[in-house]
Amino acid sequence: MIYITRKEHFNAAHKLANPAWTDEQNLEVFGKCSNPNWHGHNYYLYVTVKGEIKPDTGYTVNLKDLSVLIRTHITDKLDHKNLNLDVDFMKGIMPSTEGLAIAIWKQLEKPVRELGGALHCIKLCETENNYVEYFGS
Repeated sequence: MIYITRKEHFNAAHKLANPAWTDEQNLEVFGKCSNPNWHGHNYYLYVTVKGEIKPDTGYTVNLKDLSVLIRTHITDKLDHKNLNLDVDFMKGIMPSTEGLAIAIWKQLEKPVRELGGALHCIKLCETENNYVEYFGS
């Protein structure tokens, strides 16, 4: 078994707020992230695929194909978008880094399998100091 990772980048805005709470409660729990006028991040996404090396190519998966897959299913839909309002696969999901990482996994799991690999990990960096790693359920 070998693991290979592709790194991608996108920028997106969001707001963390529980609609059942007052603005004061949201500010207490989410701090600046509950700004009613939104805020944004420069996200880095690491998609790790596992599998066996194919003898005819020497690849687990072709990284060019993986890049196109990530762009088609993820970054084209997220880049310069509002996660709360613009992204179909984020509807009804709190756009925390955790929620976004799980949603990205769900979008990529089947297409990665169709490339001949298996999704191993989604690592999503929201800031230089904060990131999430998700390994599936």
